Amino acid sequence: MVENTADRSDNSPVGYMEPTKQVRLTDLQARKGSDSPFAMLTAYDYSTAKAFAAAGVEVLLVGDSAANVVFGYPTTSHISMDEMCYLAAAVVRGADKAFVMVDLPFGSYEASDEQAVRSSTEILHRSGAHCVKLEGGVRIAPRIKAIKDAGIPVCAHIGFTPQSVNNLGGFKVQGRGAGSGQLIADMQAVVEAGADIVLMEMVPSDVAKRVTAECPVPTIGIGAGADCDGQVLVWHDMVAFPEDGHRPKFAKQWGNVGEVLTRAAAAYKKEVQEGTFPAEEHTFNS
Repeated sequence: MVENTADRSDNSPVGYMEPTKQVRLTDLQARKGSDSPFAMLTAYDYSTAKAFAAAGVEVLLVGDSAANVVFGYPTTSHISMDEMCYLAAAVVRGADKAFVMVDLPFGSYEASDEQAVRSSTEILHRSGAHCVKLEGGVRIAPRIKAIKDAGIPVCAHIGFTPQSVNNLGGFKVQGRGAGSGQLIADMQAVVEAGADIVLMEMVPSDVAKRVTAECPVPTIGIGAGADCDGQVLVWHDMVAFPEDGHRPKFAKQWGNVGEVLTRAAAAYKKEVQEGTFPAEEHTFNS
């Protein structure tokens, strides 16, 4: 990673870092415990992946959150393997040097170790992604071991796990009070099973700090405080898209894509109705 100063405009963020080579799992592991956390954003299509890669974002997650923000399903459990494969393949084509991680959809790995390996190999083969992510701690450790034994990089997702929202009683912070012990046990179980990365969602910051300190592999936080080795957000939350959508407490907005897009579409409609678009400069002559 090197700072890009020659091509940076005055509007580019200070400290903009552009990967000079393919970001690999070993690069992320080397950032463990460093004072420079890596950035991860969700991506679900070629154009968005291309934009985030150009910004120097090291990791792109093709999350099953696409169920909500792309397909409009009520929960993440509705998305299919085919849908995840199509989205992931598009992201890989636009990702340039970024490391691409993809979620295994609900129902594709719970039944058996064989199913988990089969689903992991299918989604990586069809998409070209570099790593799979699956939800669960102690209970899912055998699946992680089977996938790793098949030679596939794995990210374990602990804390709040959206695919289990019904079992968890809603969108609730995990690891509070006595629950911190379970979170530690989940981390230890998935690491012992071979997880290369551990993602924690909606966990008290002090608990996440302890987990990160005790975890031998990189941690990624989403609503887990500032002490993780990396951070991830759903990109729609990062830029307020749609403008009136629900934003979780842990998300910050660095722009308002929803407002800009709505304003642009309204201006387009107005000019079409007024007959001022297309103008002469947008028209071909015989």
